[in-house]
Amino acid sequence: MSTSSEALLDLSAADRLLGSAVSALSDPDVPAGHAAYAALLIEHLSQQLSRAQLHAAEAVRRTGAHKLDADSLQAIADGGLEPTPQQVEAAAGRTTGGRTHFKKALDLLAGWLNVPVSTARERLSSADCLIAQVTDAGEPAAPALPVLAAALDDPGTDPRLVISAARKLRAADKDLGTGPEAEQTRAELQELALELIRSQPATARKHISALIAQAVGEQRPPEALLSQIGIYPLGIRNGLERFLVKLLPSQGETMHAIFRAIDNPKTMAGNRDALAEQAAALVDDGAAPGWDDESTMPDWAKAADDADGTGDGTGGDGEGTEGTEGETPEASEPGGEPGGEPGGEPGGELDSAAGPPDNQPAEARKAELPGPFEDLRPELRHLLGLMAVLQANGPGALASDGHAVITPQIGVLLDYDKMLESGRDFAVTTSGIPIPAGQVRAMVCNAGLYPVVLNGKSRILDLGRTQRLFSKPQARAIRAAYRGCGYPGCSMPAHRCELDHLDKWERGGRTDIESSDLFCEIHHIARHCGLFHSVKVKGSRPMVLLPRELDPEQRLQFNTYFFSPSEALRLAEWARQATALWRAGQLDATIADP
Repeated sequence: MSTSSEALLDLSAADRLLGSAVSALSDPDVPAGHAAYAALLIEHLSQQLSRAQLHAAEAVRRTGAHKLDADSLQAIADGGLEPTPQQVEAAAGRTTGGRTHFKKALDLLAGWLNVPVSTARERLSSADCLIAQVTDAGEPAAPALPVLAAALDDPGTDPRLVISAARKLRAADKDLGTGPEAEQTRAELQELALELIRSQPATARKHISALIAQAVGEQRPPEALLSQIGIYPLGIRNGLERFLVKLLPSQGETMHAIFRAIDNPKTMAGNRDALAEQAAALVDDGAAPGWDDESTMPDWAKAADDADGTGDGTGGDGEGTEGTEGETPEASEPGGEPGGEPGGEPGGELDSAAGPPDNQPAEARKAELPGPFEDLRPELRHLLGLMAVLQANGPGALASDGHAVITPQIGVLLDYDKMLESGRDFAVTTSGIPIPAGQVRAMVCNAGLYPVVLNGKSRILDLGRTQRLFSKPQARAIRAAYRGCGYPGCSMPAHRCELDHLDKWERGGRTDIESSDLFCEIHHIARHCGLFHSVKVKGSRPMVLLPRELDPEQRLQFNTYFFSPSEALRLAEWARQATALWRAGQLDATIADP
């Protein structure tokens, strides 16, 4: 029996075994540990399957399987999912130069295996990148991305991340251009992507996307960028007015700074009530303030005011009243979401369930709104806060109702070592957005910017401020430098995290930057419960040591979720070095008490 025949029988057996194992998981008495173990093994099988799908697609194309004659396809169908050895041998098939059911490999994958066309096309494209290309003459050629291709079959590398990186690089192929310099850029991107996949698998997808976007942006001259920034109206769709906003990275940080201010009640002063009123007005026309002087009210407004039957106008029966009959405002439709469909799913504009009927009093409809402003989903909260800024007279001014508006604070982190070394890729905002050197020079000319100077290990060297701070300067420095929760893979941003004393104050500890860390509420409590450890390292930001059951290798780790790709790579390299030194007893490090 041939090797390929044995492989087919193995695949058939694997299919039966997997189905049996999955069926066992439905047992109500399955132990929790076995359920977790099964999830681990199935996830590993998923990695194997993603790799196998590419090899299968490439093999179909390479062997010309789409040219199999009708008898060969029938032999495969007869064998089914549980073939006998004889059926496997009979399914070897033969190709023909005559007319067949499928013109190309894509047609076989989509038309015979029912793989969606877009998915089949992606698999073949990924096979070009990672296994082998096909020349115009039909001859096999080297893969388009040789560095990533070498890692596809590496058992220690997640092939799903490799495939994802290959697709992103292939999508950016035209933007990267041609010529020796472009080829060098592609090779460097592959190396960096592979390093991120192996050292930071939890955040690799995010960093690789940013890495490629940054490389593409560097290929474009400033004039090309300036020619495309702006606000583009996209018209109304599904009851919503849409705009596309394109910004320079330095401008985008202003938006992020505004959003951080909106999310922090301490920076919003009394604006919570004003913004909550804006939210209420989205679903309640009566929430808007009344006419200042009724004597100046035009006829159409008087008619609308009498439409509820409480006045002496003609609007009570709907006749002679404009806009009171036959039209229901979108924001008041059942379902609760402005512009949404009735009975929509939770997570609409106000994240509420179906609202009361339109004929209920305004007070009843208001009661259905979420109470605290913070309960609104972030996208709506940010929009309302941004609208308040746009409608105000200017930064630092007061709105017409006397509420304070937002003055964004923008932080830029400067890698001192890299700034001296190359003068490139040394600046990043506190939101993790890389800023080109030219834009950095323009930003430091503006008021309201505070620079934070770091070394390559994210140790804070200096904190610059444009004004006297009434809040804690150390807190600003730590939040700016650490960006978010210190637990690896956590996506909680810094402004929603808590400062953590690694040296307990009650035991004589000092409130120093080097002995402080930043954690979200959940991981802050988890650390004090001893579920993981913070490690103080001299000359570096603190690291995290996960328990052996989560990290058998017992590595010192950073959370790089909020860092730029180049920063994440530097931190990953430093973490590797620190782990090696720590195991050799050569690192000045202390595990903090819970």
